[in-house]
Amino acid sequence: MRFLFASDSFKGTLSSDQIIRLLTDSANRIFPGCETMGVPIADGGEGTVDAVIAVTKGEMRRIPVHGPLMEETEASYGVFHSDSAIIEMAAASGLPMVPVEKRNPLHTTTFGTGELIKDALDAGYRKLSIAIGGSATNDGGMGAMRALGVRFLDEDGKELEGFGADLARVADIDVSGIHPAVAEAEITVMCDVNNPLTGPEGATYTFGKQKGGTPEILDELEAGMKQYAAVIEKKLGKDVDKIAGAGAAGGLGAALCVFLHAELKSGIETVLDLIDFDHLLDGTDLVITGEGRIDWQSAFGKVPSGIGMRCRKKGVPAVAIVGGMGNGAEKIYEFGVESIIPTINGAMDITEALDRAEELYANAADRLFRMIRVGMNMK
Repeated sequence: MRFLFASDSFKGTLSSDQIIRLLTDSANRIFPGCETMGVPIADGGEGTVDAVIAVTKGEMRRIPVHGPLMEETEASYGVFHSDSAIIEMAAASGLPMVPVEKRNPLHTTTFGTGELIKDALDAGYRKLSIAIGGSATNDGGMGAMRALGVRFLDEDGKELEGFGADLARVADIDVSGIHPAVAEAEITVMCDVNNPLTGPEGATYTFGKQKGGTPEILDELEAGMKQYAAVIEKKLGKDVDKIAGAGAAGGLGAALCVFLHAELKSGIETVLDLIDFDHLLDGTDLVITGEGRIDWQSAFGKVPSGIGMRCRKKGVPAVAIVGGMGNGAEKIYEFGVESIIPTINGAMDITEALDRAEELYANAADRLFRMIRVGMNMK
């Protein structure tokens, strides 16, 4: 009997590694002598770099960068397989890095994310995967591209710094100084949104408010983003609003596609490819996945659906242990997950459930393995 454990973390309570340990202990109690393997999993959000590096046995590189307010700080990214790097933009340009009272997307930049990319290219890594969730920025990716040698100029030919407020001032773009290794690089962007760069569903109006944008600030940024998009189309011949996902991370998605020729791809699919998950399924009898709360959204780019679909293609059954079930959770059955086991085993409020997360998960794991044992003994 071979079990493969591949669950997302339960945010705020259980890490993927803790879940693997709990499942391993339970499996060995119910099925002594069974074979188990656990891989930490993330969907392109928080914890993605750690998950990939753990499975690929890579390492972290820590370098000085500039944060979203151009403050001096440090950030890490992962490297593996001698030619590959994985970067989370949130490590250098993330919203938690900006104090609440200073949040204003006119005054933030992705420059530090560009510094991470530059360092990876300088070090010889040519296969880059970039997770772009959790940004504090709405600069169209100008800051990141400036760190890589692209110059954004105002009408007087003066170079702009690459903050959100500079969008409206872009009159020309000079790509002649872009990092030479970009031409050799294969860049994948982990992106699970389809928002265009501009418009009611674009970067500014969809995500700008959570980054500190007032209605007035958002209107100013939207006007600037339209100016930026128009200059890109005029100078580079690219209509960025036709790129699904261009509005991700305050427009960083657009910049990565236009200037670095990156491919936008589902976060969970990218992670599963990087860790060669399909190969891990060989000889596996059952996969156990999960997340903190499963609902209708889990079928779209989340860990359980990504795992479930890979399992279905290989003919391996998959089940999910979850913290709780929300509306439409059963939709996950259409995506290769055969059953859902909630950890909650009685009436309790959310505080109690969080405080008892480890105990409740261990109990749910025991229930699941016992039911599997019953099924195996049925005639």
